[in-house]
Amino acid sequence: MITEILVAVAIGVLAFMVFMAVWYLMILPNKRKGLLEEARKASEKETEVLKQKKLLEVKEKFLSKKAELEKEVRQRNQQIQQAENRIKQREMTLNQKQEELVRRKQETDAIRQRVDNMQALMQKREEELDERQNSLLEQERTKLEEISGLKAEEAKERLIESLKDEARTNAAAYINEIMDDAKMTANKEAKRIIIQTIQRVATETSVENSVTVFHIENDEVKGRIIGREGRNIRALEAATGVEIVVDDTPEAIVISAFDPVRREICRLALHQLVADGRIHPARIEEVVAKVKKQIEEEILETGKRTTIDLGVHGLHPELIRIIGKMKYRSSYGQNLLQHARETANLCAVMASELGLNPKKAKRAGLLHDIGKVPDEEPEMPHAVYGAKLAEKYKEKPDICNAIGAHHDEMEMTSLLAPIVQVCDAISGARPGARREIVEAYIKRLKDLENIAMSYPGVVKTYAIQAGRELRVIVGADKIDDKQTEQLSADIATKIQNEMTYPGQVKITVIRETRSVSYAK
Repeated sequence: MITEILVAVAIGVLAFMVFMAVWYLMILPNKRKGLLEEARKASEKETEVLKQKKLLEVKEKFLSKKAELEKEVRQRNQQIQQAENRIKQREMTLNQKQEELVRRKQETDAIRQRVDNMQALMQKREEELDERQNSLLEQERTKLEEISGLKAEEAKERLIESLKDEARTNAAAYINEIMDDAKMTANKEAKRIIIQTIQRVATETSVENSVTVFHIENDEVKGRIIGREGRNIRALEAATGVEIVVDDTPEAIVISAFDPVRREICRLALHQLVADGRIHPARIEEVVAKVKKQIEEEILETGKRTTIDLGVHGLHPELIRIIGKMKYRSSYGQNLLQHARETANLCAVMASELGLNPKKAKRAGLLHDIGKVPDEEPEMPHAVYGAKLAEKYKEKPDICNAIGAHHDEMEMTSLLAPIVQVCDAISGARPGARREIVEAYIKRLKDLENIAMSYPGVVKTYAIQAGRELRVIVGADKIDDKQTEQLSADIATKIQNEMTYPGQVKITVIRETRSVSYAK
């Protein structure tokens, strides 16, 4: 019984499964097709919505662009209109000017016509006067011949003879007067020429010292420069021939030597060594040798540039090198190259005033101190040694004589010699050219500050730039802006009247208002 029931249940389940399989195979394709159709319609609907949205965005962009273009067009139309208005205004102005020019031309033509008519009338009257004058002269001559009983030619010869005698007498007297006047005015004329020469050649002057300060970034570099037990600094002093002073001065090393070339070599060598970082005796000797070569090249280049600037050509290469060495020499604090250039320009100007050859004078002035920069120390004055150098390098005798005689150590045999002597003295005596005594220099600066402090309202004074500028600080509550201008003029006038100084002094009066508050 149970078996039959299980068989019947199995048959029922099998039949149900067959039914479900048949239903799945018949019904599912239709359902899938419907789902695909619904998906297609939904996609088309979304596409249409997106299309409408994009169209709206495009329309909005189009409208904004259109508005911008219309605005730009309006602006350009306005600019064009303004330009047209300006052009019309210019046309009207030009038309008015043209009409004015036409009117003035007509007036000028009328005036010219009147002047031509007057000139023609004057010429006609002059011809009439000449004819009348000639007839009167002829009548007077005839009367004079009748009265004197002499012909015109005889009278002319007698008159010429008497005039010759009188002219000889007057000429002799005039020559004596000129000679006496020349003797009296020779000194005055010489001073005039010298003053004009000084005024026409004005150069700035600078004072050099016997020390050079080498700045370093920090004090740690000092120890590297000194080296272990001082071996580096000894090697550097031996290679350059200078004295290096390393003291407590912050971030500075002092290089001391009487020879500026040695100081410059040491300074450049120190600069390269510190920048490179390798500081030891072998490296020091290598760098110093390299720097010496660079300095020699710079000396030669300086000499060439100086001769080109002054227009002095045809010098021997050794003389050009000596001129370049002058850059690193000084005479009583005055740079020797600047002194030689100034003397050359002074000689050229003075020679032109005296009617001599300015080029030869400039050449002699440039070379007059070459004896001060010898490669080996001579046992003779620098002027004589310079003359021998110039003669050795084929300079002309008058130039050699001018070089050797500019300190009266040789006899002057040409006019160039006194010119070089005078111009050398002018250049050396120019105020500020050569080193002042330190005490006098400090006193002058103090006197400048005291003069400014003597005026009411002055708070502080500072003399700067070696006394060439005086800064005066005044109280804002005591002096107004207009009074500052008057104060600077008063101080300048008082300094001119009471002090002696080289060059000029610039007085700067500073007035400022400060307001200070504290946030607590």
